[in-house]
Amino acid sequence: MQYDLIVVGGSFAGLSAAIQAARARRNVLVIDAGQPRNRFAEHSHGFLGQDGRTPGAILDDAKRQLMAYPTAKLVAGLADRAAAAGAGFEITTDRGETFGAARLVLATGVRDILPDVPGLAEHWGKNVLHCPYCHGYEVAGGPLGVLATGPMSVHQAQLIADWGDVTLFANGMFEPDAEQMLELERRKVRFEPTGVAELEKDGSGGLNVSLEDGRKAGVKALFTAPRNTMASPVAEQLGCSFTEGLLGPVITVDDRQQTTVPGVYAAGDAARSMHNIAFAVSGGAFAGICAHQSLVFG
Repeated sequence: MQYDLIVVGGSFAGLSAAIQAARARRNVLVIDAGQPRNRFAEHSHGFLGQDGRTPGAILDDAKRQLMAYPTAKLVAGLADRAAAAGAGFEITTDRGETFGAARLVLATGVRDILPDVPGLAEHWGKNVLHCPYCHGYEVAGGPLGVLATGPMSVHQAQLIADWGDVTLFANGMFEPDAEQMLELERRKVRFEPTGVAELEKDGSGGLNVSLEDGRKAGVKALFTAPRNTMASPVAEQLGCSFTEGLLGPVITVDDRQQTTVPGVYAAGDAARSMHNIAFAVSGGAFAGICAHQSLVFG
């Protein structure tokens, strides 16, 4: 079957795009590998009407609502090959299935490259966090840490000081200059130059940050801003251009979410530098609408 639209990625941006096409009575296929980026988080916050729910529960509801439309279809699989085919495109999954469509929306997301600190990966999405707007309220009012990944961590530490008493752990990633030290002092952020040896759960639900000199610092949570990379090769396979974002490459899109390849749209974390559910849903909805309108108006 030839679809009007294939959405690659069935998380928040992808499902938001798909439901727009389904409501326009177009045949839309969502290909999803079931590995959303925020699967490590126990709860989602700051998303209007869904505050405090688990990400999986929100997505399950969204899939159920999408599948109520007769022209929508969802298939499980990892889209690992993409190419132009005639006037449209073909997507092949890791299960050997090939699907064709006139338009594509890439909602493929990104993969976080976590700092190489023992114990960090085990606590990612729980006590090691990225976004203060998503999780800061729940850990506010006490000692917090920021694990540096580069000079931009000064900015992150200044921001997170609104949620608690912050220590910026440099961990050998950078040495602040005099101006940066003044900025930290204005926000009452402590600077710790010693490397971090390990992260361990403490008895109160927080973390012990073990330093290389043997000292330990207790925090309720540790924030960090890891670099990220594309979670899927399909944008590159299609010839889409990329822009270097704050923490890694993003798919270049115009003011209608279209990539540099006509007929291919992108949304969600893969197509913007600032990431949260609300942004992903908004971008996905617009990408779905613009992809549909291009079917009508060319």
